[in-house]
Formats: sequence, C-alpha cells, structure tokens
Amino acid sequence: MSFSNLGLSAPLASAMERQFAAPTPVQAASLPAALAGRDVLVCAQTGSGKTAAFALAVLQRWVAESSSAGRNPQTLVLVPTRELAVQVGGVLSGLARDAGLGVKVSVVFGGVSINPQMMALRGGTDIVIATTGRLLDLVERNAVRLDQIRCLVLDEADRMLDLGFAEELDRIDALLPERHQSLLFSATFGPAVRSLAEARLRDPESITLDTEEQAPPDILQRAIRVDANRRTQLLRRLVTAEAWPRALVFVATKYAAEMVADKLRRAGLQAEPFHAQLSQGKRSQVLFDFKASVVQVVVATDVAARGVDIAGLPVVVNYDLPRAAADYVHRIGRTARAGKTGTAVSFVSAETAAHFALIEKRNALTVPQEEVPGFEPAQALPAISADRAAGGIKGHRPSKKDKLRAAGLLPRLQ
Repeated sequence: MSFSNLGLSAPLASAMERQFAAPTPVQAASLPAALAGRDVLVCAQTGSGKTAAFALAVLQRWVAESSSAGRNPQTLVLVPTRELAVQVGGVLSGLARDAGLGVKVSVVFGGVSINPQMMALRGGTDIVIATTGRLLDLVERNAVRLDQIRCLVLDEADRMLDLGFAEELDRIDALLPERHQSLLFSATFGPAVRSLAEARLRDPESITLDTEEQAPPDILQRAIRVDANRRTQLLRRLVTAEAWPRALVFVATKYAAEMVADKLRRAGLQAEPFHAQLSQGKRSQVLFDFKASVVQVVVATDVAARGVDIAGLPVVVNYDLPRAAADYVHRIGRTARAGKTGTAVSFVSAETAAHFALIEKRNALTVPQEEVPGFEPAQALPAISADRAAGGIKGHRPSKKDKLRAAGLLPRLQ
C-alpha cells in the first residue's frame, strides 16, 4: 500500500513518500477512519508511526477545509509534556512545509513566559499543540478560543486521561463545540483508562495493533541483579566498561535524579538530571546537549518516558523500576526507534524482584536475569513465579495507591 492509496492529497502523499517507502501498519489502519471523520482510538507500540498518523489526518483535514478556516484554530492537539509538544509541533510543521502547505502551527506550553506565545497567537492560527495548563491560561487571557475546534487529538492518551490531567481536560472539553472529531493515540491503554477513553468518543473505530501486526522494536532487554545500595557503582561500571556512548537512566524521584547525576559527575562522567522541576530552558539545554553527545548520561524521572525522541539512543536503564507495569513499555521505547537497535537494562534487587516479575507478567515478557562480576547481590533474590507476582515496589503486596496507579486512576509519581 502507498500513501496515495490512503486518501491523502497529492502533496501530502508525495511528502511522505520522499521519506518513507510505505505507510506503517498503524498509519494504514488508522488513516481511513480518521479521514472519514470518525472518532479513532489507537493503541500501538512506541516508534510505530503514531505521530505521523495523526499529523497526516490533521493536515489532510486542513487541506479539505482551509477555505472555511478563520482566525481561530480548527485543530487542537493535547500532550502531557513540554518536550512532546515541541516534538509533535516539529513533525506537523515539517510535514506541512515539505508538502508546501500554508498551515500555521502554534506550540504552547508552560515553564516559559506566556507573552511570546500570546503574541504568536494574535494573528490567528490553524493548529494548536498544547499542554493543558498553559492552554487554559491562554484561554483565560483571551489569547485563543476553542469554540471552532473541529478535531481534538490526545497524544499519549492514557496519560492525558488519568487523574493528573482529568480536571483540566474536563475544563477544556467544556470549551469545545459539542460536535467534533476525537483522535486518541497511545502505546498503552489499561482496562480502566480504555473505558474512560471510549466513554468520551462517539462510535469510535478502535484499533489495537499487536506485535505480530507490526515490526517489533529491536531491543535487547537485560535484567541485572544488584543490591539497591550498589546501583550507582554498577551504572558507572556499565557505562565505562561497555562503552555506552549515551544512556538515558530512569529514576523514581527528582531527588534521585539529582543525586545519581551528581555522583556520576564526581566519577568523571558527563551527566545531567532531568525532571519536571527544572526550568524549561534547562530541560531544553540538557536534551540539546544529550542529542549532541555533549552529555553522556541523562538521569530522568518519568517526565522523559514520553515524547523524548533521541535519534539513535543506544541504552535505556531502569535504575528504579517504574511503578506501573505499562510505563516499562514507554521507558524502553525511547531506544530502538526508527528501525534502530537498542538495549534496555533493568536493575533488580531483593526489594523489587516481585515488582519486576509483575512487569514481566503484565507485558508478556521473560527477561533473563544476570549478575555482573564484583556486583553479585549480598541479599539473595526471592524466586517468584509469574502467577505469584504481586504489584508495588514497596513489598510483596501493593498499596491502595499502587493499585490505583496501575489502573491509571492516579497520576504517576515523578
């Protein structure tokens, strides 16, 4: 199948065909329904081409309706993080430019001054990519109106629908026209979140692509047994002994990000923390330096698990295991993107062995566990079968909050 067979305009189809041989499975499956105006709910793995799928749908809609476009935006794309807003904006703007379309794309997010964003919106816009809090700020200042939105896109929709964004999302929904198209895309949808998603849609086309239907990312997954208090030393050893050119390391908290990055720097590695409390300028600089290989190791909270696209990123490390099993998929999906290969390493201690077994069970994985000479755990890891795996990283029994987070009904900790 070619892009021109999907109902795209000749300029859009040609722009895609200059970069890609053929549509990915998620694009081929979702575009016909999206272009027909139906609500769409798409679940497909990271790196499968979801962003381009909804970008093509949005731009094709602009081509068909540009004659009736006014000063106010016709399409709204909501994302959970600043970095994802920038990434999606780059995809949409780049594709529109390559296709010779005169569409105006505006990207707005918090953490920076609101005044330049207000000025940029003053002349009108066609498509807005936004984080929810900054969008509501702009609405309250009369910088943008949402009463002419014809298409709403939720990228990383499972995250957008959890309680961390639910109140803001409800306020935004109240500002939209009653009749509009909704496109929801994510790599994971737990049962509870899927129910919430389907309740927001009108006769949706639900598309779930299994790994058999799409080329799985080429990720070597490793689990290394190690005592919790020796993880930083092991991380330093792996970076140097295995000559990792770059590594994205996930930790549970801002404090851990700062602490681990500091210890790595004192050991002679170029390392930086990355978390939600950093200024947007600092976050952007860290990512720029990481992509340029000026920084070798970025130690991040889950703010980097979605929307951070580092071309050719070779290694992802779960220094702390993710609280929710589904977040494991998003984390390791930062590597092996665009057909590249990658490695995902998880540190497993006696305290987290049960939780890692749960992650394997929920994601239908079996990851061989290994030990690094000199770092053999002093505390023996319990033998836990998949059918006995329990949730929560605090012990063998999950807390009530852990259960709610795993179900997508509480925001993830950063």
